[in-house]
Amino acid sequence: MATVIGVDLGTSAVKVLLVDETGTTLATASEDYPLQQPKPGYSEQDPEDWIRGVKAAIIALGKKPEADLSQVAGLSFSGQMHGLVLLSSAMRPLRPAILWNDTRTTAEVNQINQTMGQRFIEITRNRALEGFTLPKLLWVQKHEPDNFAAAKMFLLPKDYVRYRMTGTVGMDYSDAAGTVMLDEEKRRWSPAILATFNIPASLCPPLIEATDCVGTLDPEFAAAVGLPKTVKVFGGGADNACGAVGAGVLHPEQLLLSIGTSGVVLTYEPDAKTTYNGKLHYFDHVVPGQHYSMGVTLAAGHSLNWFKKTFAPDEDFSTLVDSAAASQPGANGLLFTPYLVGERTPYADAKIRGSFIGIDSRQTRADFVRAVIEGITFSFRDVLAIYQDSGRTFKSAITIGGGAQSPLWLQIQADILNLKIVSLANNQGPGIGAAMIAAVGLGWFASFEDCAKQFVKEAATYVPNPAQVARYNRYYKLYHDVYVATWPITAGLLQAED
Repeated sequence: MATVIGVDLGTSAVKVLLVDETGTTLATASEDYPLQQPKPGYSEQDPEDWIRGVKAAIIALGKKPEADLSQVAGLSFSGQMHGLVLLSSAMRPLRPAILWNDTRTTAEVNQINQTMGQRFIEITRNRALEGFTLPKLLWVQKHEPDNFAAAKMFLLPKDYVRYRMTGTVGMDYSDAAGTVMLDEEKRRWSPAILATFNIPASLCPPLIEATDCVGTLDPEFAAAVGLPKTVKVFGGGADNACGAVGAGVLHPEQLLLSIGTSGVVLTYEPDAKTTYNGKLHYFDHVVPGQHYSMGVTLAAGHSLNWFKKTFAPDEDFSTLVDSAAASQPGANGLLFTPYLVGERTPYADAKIRGSFIGIDSRQTRADFVRAVIEGITFSFRDVLAIYQDSGRTFKSAITIGGGAQSPLWLQIQADILNLKIVSLANNQGPGIGAAMIAAVGLGWFASFEDCAKQFVKEAATYVPNPAQVARYNRYYKLYHDVYVATWPITAGLLQAED
């Protein structure tokens, strides 16, 4: 039976999935790579680490007894968004990639806002934030003028990997929208933005659809990893768009909750004219011609990972999360705000930092674990509130990522958000979305909706407990007050560090 590969290029690792025509994941493999943080607020990676990681992961996939790579017909990508890969005339990186969670560009964000103001939001449907690609380009332009002058083109992370695998350059619309350099109405690189900030149009790669076939594998790459050189390679898309497709979120009454390094609350947007005036991100979808919107909390899974690394390095994640059951809703009066690396939605604030509020000598480690889990989920409720204030209603939320692994956390999501929460049988997130892009691109299915019927299966449903909903409503009001109360303190601490 023919198969496809989904390549999910994440922030800390690449994961590859081998999926057959029935939507069954036959095998998976992953490879970690390092993150570089040379200064506070900096977050970089060596693009060559991605290439090495992808090769190693595909080779490991081929060694699985259930994997026959000779049957692979197509391959596509999901990629971490916004990262700047600046390429020389030889099409090699001029410097380490500046990632989505890098917050060095506050001055450049202010420059964009002061120069273009509301016009910028009208063109891109988004406000400028430190994580997006345009501020990173402006930072290089200002602080590394030699690198900027030597640049021939910029790509995003998965686009660079695809180029190295095929020799063809391009960027799909879902990732191009996340650069905040795309004219959303006209679906082209914005001449106004490029001219305003003296960015040569030649730096911008050709635009493609996620389902476009860019060619076949480079023979040398194919031989190195054990794949047929006839494998068709498709554009792929931004990880959040792929995660939505992989979860079957293809209708406006559906909501996606995704807990990875960051946390995402996302929905399908049927109207191309929708605008949230920059309060939420509004991007092109991997579904050709369609859009989605989302709010992002920067340190969702990262908050739990930080807690584990700092206080429970020898404990596995599932045991750590399960230990929160020894606490109770509200964590015995302890609140956690997950602003470890700043925040994006609803606070576009690179300087805010996280906190534990209400520490009491009677509390145990279980209370701290539960407070972290609840704080992450409260940050999702902040995003949900923006949708609700705009008149949106949702019947349920599909959850993927780390938070979908724990029945305890799934019930906490249902109670804090007061929504029915659905987990999936195949919790592969963006990777399965990448595989679906290849499946649709190959013509196995006429649409993503048809593909989702075959690839996406529900596993369990969690309904809100009214008593706990009422309790969490009280705690959420307190959580919502923490940002205003702590901002001057955390901003002052960062200034003192500088």
